[in-house]
This record gives sequence, C-alpha cells and structure tokens, in this order.
Amino acid sequence: MPSVPYASPVRDPRRIAYAAELALGTDHFHEPRREDCPWCGSARLCTRLRAPDLLQHKPGVFVLDRCRDCGHIFQNPRLGPAGLAFYHRDHDETDPENLPDPVLALRRSHRRHRADALLMRGVGEPESWLDVGTGHGNFPAAAKEVFPYTSFDGLDPTPRVVRARAAGHVEEAHIGHLADPRIARRLRGRYDVVSIFHHLAHAPDPRAELRGALTVLRPGGYLLVELPDPRSAFALLLGKWWPGHGQPRHLHLLPPANLRAELQAAGCTVLVTDRRSPHRPGDLAAALALALARLLPPDDVPWRAVPPRTPHRVLRTLLSALTSPLVDATALVEHALAPLARRIPGLSNGYRVVARRDTA
Repeated sequence: MPSVPYASPVRDPRRIAYAAELALGTDHFHEPRREDCPWCGSARLCTRLRAPDLLQHKPGVFVLDRCRDCGHIFQNPRLGPAGLAFYHRDHDETDPENLPDPVLALRRSHRRHRADALLMRGVGEPESWLDVGTGHGNFPAAAKEVFPYTSFDGLDPTPRVVRARAAGHVEEAHIGHLADPRIARRLRGRYDVVSIFHHLAHAPDPRAELRGALTVLRPGGYLLVELPDPRSAFALLLGKWWPGHGQPRHLHLLPPANLRAELQAAGCTVLVTDRRSPHRPGDLAAALALALARLLPPDDVPWRAVPPRTPHRVLRTLLSALTSPLVDATALVEHALAPLARRIPGLSNGYRVVARRDTA
C-alpha cells in the first residue's frame, strides 16, 4: 500500500486558501459606510458598539450604529455578498450560532418550537404555512404535531432546506429570500400563515423581506415575526457579548415600534405584541462562554496563518474542560429563573408580533 505524504499544517490547502483571501485585509468585504439610517433616512446616527467576530474569531471588526430618531440598529459598514459568504462559512450546521451545549438545548428544544406553533391555535387549522429562515426545518417538524393537517413549506437562504424536505420536515423547499421578487411572485397568495423566527436580523433588507412575506400571504392570512429585542436589559448590560447582537452575522436589529408601524403602513392589523413569552434563557451563559473563548489560547483554525503550538493546544483543551462546568451551571440557573425574567418588564431578550393581512 503506497504511503501518504505528510502534509504540514502550514501547507494545509484550506490555510493557504484563507491566506490568499485575506491578503488584502478585510475592508473589501464591506460595502461603503452609510451616513443615514436605512430604516427612516435620518442622518442622526451614533455608534452602539464595536465587536470582533466572537464566534469563529475570524479577523475583522464590526460596527453597529443606532439611529437616534427611530432606534433602528444596523451594521455599518455592512458586509457585502463576499463578506457574508466569508463570515458564514465554516459554521457547524447543527449549531450555527456556536452556542454552548446547554444554551443550545434550551434555545432550540422541540418543546419550544411546539409552544411557538400553539400561538396560532386561536385562528383555526391553517391550510398552508411557510416558515422563513427554516434551516433544517425543526420548527415545521414540531408544528406538525399541533397542526397535523397543515401543509408546511420552508424557505431558507441555504441548501439546508432541501435536506429538511428530504427528512420530511417540509413539503416544499425554496432557497433564497422573500426580498427576491421572483420568489415572492412565484409564491404569491399561497399561504394562510407565514412565520419568520429571528430571520429578519440576518436579512440584508428586512423591509423588502416583510413586503415579500405579505405578498405570499393570502388576504386575511397571518404573519408571525419573532426577533431579538435590542432594548432589553441583557442587550444593554452585556454589550458586544450579548448573543442577540450577533456580529458579524446580524445586519439589522428592529425595535418593536418600528416593526409594528411598518406592518400597519402595509395594510396589516397588529393583533399581538408579546415581549414576555419570547424570552429565551441563556444570554449570560452564552456571553460567559464567548468571553472565556476569547481569553483562551487560540484554536487551530485555517484562517490563522500559523497554527498554534502543541503546548497552546493542550492548555486550551485543559482550560476549556475546567471552565465548561461554570458555563453549564450558569445556563441552568438562567433556565430556572426564566419565568421570573419573563414577568419583569425589560428583561425579556426577544419579542413577537402577530399581524393579520387585511383583505383588500
């Protein structure tokens, strides 16, 4: 059997490819900086925060600006298509937010998805439902237990939705954004319910995404939107470490008032604005995990020009094992205190809006 030549980590093909991609730095990944708010057009902007890539530790610094007039928060300068592709690449598809295990379990539990579906029990059994940003289709898979006769379709920017269809989680799989007029026209008026869970934060144009969602809704259909709340106490307390800020992947953070006003202007009746039940425990644990990962010796990742030495790798493994129980314990305490956090105004880290598209 022929021997396989040893490949030095420094000559690893992925490391070489990343070195070539980063030869010009990271500025070319960004679009030109905006001097006005993309939501209301105001020029009264201030810097909310600056943050590195706290998830994968790829090079670059990202700025979130806040509009002093409407409160809209947006990445400025925004990543362009090449930048989005670069910073989204290499995420673990089973854990796209790279959260610690206990936080991931609390945030993405089957029971959580089922509870979200139960919100729509009051409107009867929908005939058809589109889940936007569905990923692997975990929400439709759970929602089928609540609405067994509803046809669930999925839309996602990535091919994960195709695998969701193969797994039987959705009946039809669509790749792309509702902001794409071709997709919106093809699906025009097909759905009784459209759900958008935390997807608008990733959308380059959330207003166009909302217009597309209303296009595919039938008159009298319902839109269910959930987003991280940038005005929550956790966002203000944790700053760049708050998972909802999510740099560099989150491009927009919409205050509830802006979302409500946009839907009303588009001819919808806002039925529910819920700032309590959408709270997802785990912010403190995730922030602790991100901070500890930042302090640990660097991991061996292909976008680092030189791999860490063996003592550094051993030290990282040892320190990770020692600090992991602290993160786990923090997550469990947050989960136990979640009912209290939902009852105290301002502590919930998310909000939900349910609106009806009025008949013409």
